Amino acid sequence: MRRREFISLLGGVAAWPLVAHAQQSERMRRIGVLGVLDNDDPEAKARVAAFQQALAGSGWTEGVNVRIDYRSAGGDLDRVRKYAAELVALGPDVILAEGSPVGPLLEPTARNIPIVFTNVVDPVGSGFCREHVPSRR
Repeated sequence: MRRREFISLLGGVAAWPLVAHAQQSERMRRIGVLGVLDNDDPEAKARVAAFQQALAGSGWTEGVNVRIDYRSAGGDLDRVRKYAAELVALGPDVILAEGSPVGPLLEPTARNIPIVFTNVVDPVGSGFCREHVPSRR
């Protein structure tokens, strides 16, 4: 599976329509997940379980062909910065950023790592991305 296909898989995380299929003979992929909730929060546990279930349903099994590094900041922006740096240093193939406070703090440190974000109402206004203006020919 090519990197672009892997990133496309994670691009559908918000709606959970995962369509890629992993093969056992390929190298292990790495996903960094940076959340805003505490690990003990029932909602955080439910999100992690749903994420793992959706990945497994598409052939991605943690410890077999994908490694997932989770960091939960518990709403503390200093911890978000710290964990963002940790995840970038691990060199993941993609980072899943959860919630509005995470994206703008993660983006400057992860210049060469694709970031997929969830639970954001206004991605441009939240600073996750710049508005895309199509080029004219």
